[in-house]
Amino acid sequence: MTASPPIAAKGPGPFSRFEFLVAGRYLRARRKEKFASVIAILTLVGVVLGVATLIVVMSVMNGFRTELLGKILGLNGHFVVQTTADGFDDYDDVVRRLEGVEGVRYAIPYVEGQALASGNASATGVVVRGISEASLAKLQLLRDGAALGGWDQWDGSQGAAIGQRLSERLGVALGDQITIINPNGTPTPFGMTPAELTLPVNVIFNIGMPEYDGFYVYLPMQEAQVYFRMFEDKLKPGVQMPGVMATDEEIDAAYERAYKASGVEVFVADPDQIGGMREKLQAALDRPFTITDWQQRNATFFSALQVERVVMFVILSLIILVAAFNIIASLVMLVKDKGPDIAVLRTMGATRGAILRIFSMTGFAIGLSGTFLGLVLGVVFAINVEAIRSTVSNLLNISIFPPELFLMSALPSRIDTGEVVLVVLLSLGLTFLATLYPAWRAARLDPIEGLNQ
Repeated sequence: MTASPPIAAKGPGPFSRFEFLVAGRYLRARRKEKFASVIAILTLVGVVLGVATLIVVMSVMNGFRTELLGKILGLNGHFVVQTTADGFDDYDDVVRRLEGVEGVRYAIPYVEGQALASGNASATGVVVRGISEASLAKLQLLRDGAALGGWDQWDGSQGAAIGQRLSERLGVALGDQITIINPNGTPTPFGMTPAELTLPVNVIFNIGMPEYDGFYVYLPMQEAQVYFRMFEDKLKPGVQMPGVMATDEEIDAAYERAYKASGVEVFVADPDQIGGMREKLQAALDRPFTITDWQQRNATFFSALQVERVVMFVILSLIILVAAFNIIASLVMLVKDKGPDIAVLRTMGATRGAILRIFSMTGFAIGLSGTFLGLVLGVVFAINVEAIRSTVSNLLNISIFPPELFLMSALPSRIDTGEVVLVVLLSLGLTFLATLYPAWRAARLDPIEGLNQ
């Protein structure tokens, strides 16, 4: 019998312990390789800062959007129902019809107009809104935002509710008088007489949004209807029109006053799903109305916010891209320095695939470590961003993110798990791709040329 030929011993398989040992050894620089080690450390810091910055910035922008959306929609309806005419007097029937639509939580009639408010210190333009006590009970954000005073007996209070910033600007406190002046007052033969109303401040609220805390004045519904002349005197059914010689008492007895509303705000269960609600609301009404949703009213603002998020993500991703190029540079230097070592490994039986994997693991280890550290740093910073902002502001005695500009009394932050995963995958993907070219160069190195070095 002929002896069978000996079976050649197989080398270690892909990603063996041998490859990990060599890759780990190349990460630990010797004395003469300090410069390459410094570049590797700077590359690691770059990945850490890139990942952490992306997570923090995207979390803060998510927090801004969530807070703004919650507060804007907490006071303003998801839909606004209006007519082309100057208000409508059957608003109670409109509210009843709208609240009967599936998906509608509640509807609120309101009266709104612009005026000039003056106090003890100054005067400023304001938005005056009239709401009833029943409607106020549905607006939890406004009801719970009362810092001074209370909403008890609101319909009969004959007082005003103003924001805390507006009270500071006007120089008034709880119980002080403010005067509201509207140029569109009572028509006379000599022109329009401005409407002037002086009433006490019964409520000072603080919602946390300077736009509302500094510019809104709330009045009882009927008080606002009378002030803005949102009413119409109609002849009572079955009563003849008084003659020219009728007394004032006879005229008052023959007419009844029908109060009007500027519009009705509709709050739905899911404000993000408003596609088919407009048709349902219009179908529930007995005549054509103009219906606008919150996305139309705030389209420019939220579109700009979305564009800003995308642009910031792209710009800050360049930090990771720069760190990836540093990985390429550090690995190219490592390959050039390790030419003789690569030649020895090849002569000992290491395949080109093994050399490719060794240098890929060396570079990817930097990216993996930087991504993990950046993830931890970014999440911790995003969770405590308001405390950090407050501490830095107090230490430097400067205002960081002033609420007058950013419409927020505190810096919000909301971590989106999907975006964090996207940032991590982006970092790992870029750093992995950065290792391929230097590792490919190392695998193609001629052993003879390496030994001659």
